[in-house]
Amino acid sequence: MTNFIVDYGLYALFLLAFVESTCAPIPSEGTFGFAGAMTAASFSLNHGHPWSVFSVIAVGVVGSLAGSIFAYEILGLRFGRSIVDRWGKWILLTHADLDTAERWFAKYGAVSVLVGRVIPVVRTVISVPAGVARMNRAQFAVLTTIGCAIWVTVLTLLGRAAGQNWEHVSNVFHKFQLPVIAILVVLGAIGLRHRIQKVRQHHQ
Repeated sequence: MTNFIVDYGLYALFLLAFVESTCAPIPSEGTFGFAGAMTAASFSLNHGHPWSVFSVIAVGVVGSLAGSIFAYEILGLRFGRSIVDRWGKWILLTHADLDTAERWFAKYGAVSVLVGRVIPVVRTVISVPAGVARMNRAQFAVLTTIGCAIWVTVLTLLGRAAGQNWEHVSNVFHKFQLPVIAILVVLGAIGLRHRIQKVRQHHQ
């Protein structure tokens, strides 16, 4: 991934940010940590001229926003309910769940999207339920921009501060996320068991 960024520059950064925001498992701490390191003079000596911090953050935010809007419009809004119609039994979702999601986003959508943008795993998928729930587009875009700006800025500045040691900082940051991911996995397992029972009852 680092070679891809070095070879194609900000175009690669935009593409990685876009793809990650469409629910792909791309580690953003590696992407923007490395890009941030590229803005440090000490690191960039081996890779050409230093990048602009503003450029990295701007491209990262725009790429993340574009990917999030794609996920919202296509994966959530356009195909969300049709997917439930066809494969709801197998992906453990019912239309009652979608109705619940709409009510949830009507009350807590703003907080969910804003906070979700800085939570590992959640940040890459939050656009889909927001689209399914038909969250207000303008509100979704504004909150996504704010959340992505915070996330990208923090990672970029950490990478810049690390310079040559960006990979070590990236690994430390990744390890810091592991407890959060572990908690999400446990909660997901509990929720999965509950979902299986509920969907079975719905289709009986």
